[in-house]
Amino acid sequence: MPVEILLMADVEKLGVEGDVVKVADGYARNYLFPKKLAAPVTETTRRQLAKMREKREVQRKIDLDAARALALQIEKVSCTISAKTAEDGKLYGSVSSADIAASLKAQGIDVDRQKILLDAPIKELGVFNAKIKLHPEVESVVRVWVVEG
Repeated sequence: MPVEILLMADVEKLGVEGDVVKVADGYARNYLFPKKLAAPVTETTRRQLAKMREKREVQRKIDLDAARALALQIEKVSCTISAKTAEDGKLYGSVSSADIAASLKAQGIDVDRQKILLDAPIKELGVFNAKIKLHPEVESVVRVWVVEG
């Protein structure tokens, strides 16, 4: 018989902290409750849920403001990456998101390479736009100049 619980921490494939979900009674009793991952839904836990939601909303606003500020900073810079090339202008290797992240870091902007979205690795000289997803609501674009080096 399903029981309604309040998640006290993020649980993979179930939900995030503060969600109210229904799970099997045994799963809740034998796994989630002993590991303090969840609590039964009572009036006390509902008040805790309201506090968690408030904290989460405040944190989300802080993260969103930080992402917007970082996006403005990224829009003002461009990356120049030098690479070895063959005679026909093709690169011996390719320019990946890790190279772009390293170039941004050298300019004082710290961006996780997994947030840099490239359709495909860059394999030729030229100017390219790389999209950076800083937050679910904030994206930025950085110009990448690939030059012969």
